[in-house]
Amino acid sequence: MSRIVIAGASNASRAQLNRLLAASGNTVFRSCASGGELRRALSVCEDGIVLIAGSLPDMLPGDIAQDFGDSFQILLIGRPDALEACESPQVFKLAYPCPGSAVLAAVEMLSQLHTMRMPHRNPEEQTLVEDAKRLMMLRDGIDEPEAHRRMQRYAMRNHIKMTDYAAMVLRDDEGVGSRQ
Repeated sequence: MSRIVIAGASNASRAQLNRLLAASGNTVFRSCASGGELRRALSVCEDGIVLIAGSLPDMLPGDIAQDFGDSFQILLIGRPDALEACESPQVFKLAYPCPGSAVLAAVEMLSQLHTMRMPHRNPEEQTLVEDAKRLMMLRDGIDEPEAHRRMQRYAMRNHIKMTDYAAMVLRDDEGVGSRQ
């Protein structure tokens, strides 16, 4: 099951979504009232589904899609005018008011899309990525989520696999060590 993060300015909307998801057997990883809080939650979570109820006071759904759209499926639930204002093709939209069954069906669809999109690494590739993250953490004084985020962003921007970038990080470190 994909991790689910709920975001929205309204406590009532977030609570309603949380109850709906819990009643259907889904677990909410975190509930966020602002864009800054959502960014922090997504950095920790690393991948999953984001449900945005209405709006956030300090961030647009398109901003989240731009920064996290490669790791998260994003669903914006809002009034038709708010949905029209979001132009990001990475954001799925559901008009409010809508029945709970429509929200659950959308979450199930996004969960399936998320599962299909996520890379499946063999144990050797996973070890390579973990070794590169550990090296970056030691070398750069960062935590694991930040190392993962840096690797992920570099790989996406340069259109390479994360495992290929991990191999580059480790190879470059060996080259530095042999020259000293």
